[in-house]
Amino acid sequence: MTSQEALRDLLAERGFEVTQTTLSRDLRELGVAKVPLPEGGSTYQASPGRGDPKPTLERLLPALFTGVDGVGNLVVIKTLTGGAQPVAVALDRQGWKELLGTISGDDTILLILRDARKRKSIERRIRQLAGIED
Repeated sequence: MTSQEALRDLLAERGFEVTQTTLSRDLRELGVAKVPLPEGGSTYQASPGRGDPKPTLERLLPALFTGVDGVGNLVVIKTLTGGAQPVAVALDRQGWKELLGTISGDDTILLILRDARKRKSIERRIRQLAGIED
């Protein structure tokens, strides 16, 4: 399935009428995220396993990460197109005490840190989770 509208149409064909808002909320609660495909385009993907239905950084970053850089107490993570939001959600769920908050676009995430002295260690942690050695 490549769009929520297509999923909504499929559900309607099977007798389930849902609003866009309800569908979007339910997908989010189920841990279903739209992720880019290596060959282009995107698809919806649920997290495997019953214990944690939410996508994790360990799973998302190796597939979506393209770079990280920062200045002061700000860190910018670059992802493949469409990858920023699922990665930002996974980051928010980590509960890192150094992280004040995230703002994501389509392929860029801004991390705001509580302390600029933690920036290098956060960048290193992100690279490690993405499978990139320093």
